[in-house]
Amino acid sequence: MPSPQRLATLRHYFPLTRWLSDYQRSDFISDLIAGMVVGVLLIPQGMAYAFLAGLPPQYGLYAAIIPLLIYALLGSSRSLAVGPVAIASLMVGSTIADATASGLGDPVSIAINLSLLVGTILICLRILQLGSIVNFMSHSVISGFTSAAALLIGVSQLRHLTGLAIPNDGFITDSLGFLLQHLSSINGITLLLGLLGLLVLWFCKAKLAGILSRSPLPDWLIQPLCRAGPMFAMIISILFVASSGLAQHDQIAIIGKIPQGLPVIGLISIDLQLWQQLLTPAILIALIGFLESVSVGTTLASRERERIDPNKELVALGAANLGAAFSGTYPVAGGFGRSMVNFASGARTTIASIIAALMVAITVSFLTPLFYYLPKAILGAVIIMAVLPLIDIHAFRASWTFNKADALTMFSTFIAVLTLGVELGILCGIGISFLLFIYRSSQPHIAVVGRVGNSQHFRNVARHEVTTDKHILAIRVDESLYFANTRFVEDFIRAQCASRREVEHVIMICNAVNFIDASALESLENLTLQLASEGVTLHLAEVKGPIMDRLQQTTFLQQLSPGQVFFTADEAMCALTKATAEGQPSKGQLS
Repeated sequence: MPSPQRLATLRHYFPLTRWLSDYQRSDFISDLIAGMVVGVLLIPQGMAYAFLAGLPPQYGLYAAIIPLLIYALLGSSRSLAVGPVAIASLMVGSTIADATASGLGDPVSIAINLSLLVGTILICLRILQLGSIVNFMSHSVISGFTSAAALLIGVSQLRHLTGLAIPNDGFITDSLGFLLQHLSSINGITLLLGLLGLLVLWFCKAKLAGILSRSPLPDWLIQPLCRAGPMFAMIISILFVASSGLAQHDQIAIIGKIPQGLPVIGLISIDLQLWQQLLTPAILIALIGFLESVSVGTTLASRERERIDPNKELVALGAANLGAAFSGTYPVAGGFGRSMVNFASGARTTIASIIAALMVAITVSFLTPLFYYLPKAILGAVIIMAVLPLIDIHAFRASWTFNKADALTMFSTFIAVLTLGVELGILCGIGISFLLFIYRSSQPHIAVVGRVGNSQHFRNVARHEVTTDKHILAIRVDESLYFANTRFVEDFIRAQCASRREVEHVIMICNAVNFIDASALESLENLTLQLASEGVTLHLAEVKGPIMDRLQQTTFLQQLSPGQVFFTADEAMCALTKATAEGQPSKGQLS
């Protein structure tokens, strides 16, 4: 019997053991159903996403075995479904294309090294406690990137739906232009199969639930049937192609032979020159995969009034990607669509992921010959239907209404990804968001304030009915003071004083100022001297304690004299109004 301390440690590092402590038979049934539903969805998606990544289809299935088992042991989310995902697959495919063009190895070796790098990066982030680094990737950047990537993914699958050799290595307009120029060369049977696949997938997703709800089937069976659209499309197309001989007579592209057997655990050949080229895309894949996983996990956990631990997710996802590397496949992450299906199907713990992984393992071991006649057009249809919900036009409209700067960031990222590629596009988006942040903070909102009635509250003179004193200028700076905005604040105060020749005192209300850097301190010192030369005294009010502690370690308070630091704006206004009336210097109280 393990000691309580050892048991607590075990539960800390392996959340599954904590959930199993009160695991019931009903929980297992729920996990079993959810695992089977996700497994049925994961098999066609895994092959399709490997296809998208430029790898043979079995590698998408490999990515849904060992990584899922590892995450099931270490993950802190009950419902997060880890495995191959669309966005990561696109980024992997782009990276593989660039690396192979440079002659740095074969696609499989590149994908394995990419998994190793992604896993290592995530583990290093946890060791360095840098999980919060994803906070620097704004929602606007991620939304713009995701929409553009989904559009790129959809366009890239047109070649499989039409049977045309549409180039995917140029601009998106090149692909669409090629399609328009070769409409007469489209393989009609391939296009028909692709459209039928899209129709089946749409019907299962949008209409089947309503039809089955009016049937005598139990609710627990209706959910899996509605989610099994990709599997239905695969089975129907395989039977149709195999029985009709379309692959031979009409040149229908099929998957062909898929090797049987589980992935082999092995060592990895490390090439430092390859790693040098893979480092940047690996960092982006790691960050985007982690951000998507944590976002989905947090959303699902909140519905159960629980929370996930981002630090544990770093370890779990890092270990899952290391498992992907050593089992010879490409990077994985938590997928939004599958996770929602897992949750909706009633998953209670990560046992559901273990069951899904076992289903995929059985498929790889015994059932791969059944996929020989699977048309590539169906895999293309599966990918298109999976990424369509990621194109979020509503998010742009909402951002434009609420904050046009965020909408500009989103649109710029969207265009950059479409024109420059996935890695450069998202880097441009991150750069644009930082520039906009610096621009906004370099021009902070500054309000001239006055007293509201007879109260102790002070509000913007442009928005409220307030009273002011012509000899006192009270301003509120709604931003911390640092090197990028000190000149703006200084110019604003001097301009206000120049336009109000009667001003004798300036009160800077600092309740929104959280820090003052060295450049801002120097600027305040210069402002004090400049105002003094014009017969105006600078005062501070509502300075926060930590800032006051730092100011007391400098000579600024002595240089500020006869200016004072007041505890509240009301106290400053009362003291200075009285002093102005009596022609006497004021006395303030340090915060």
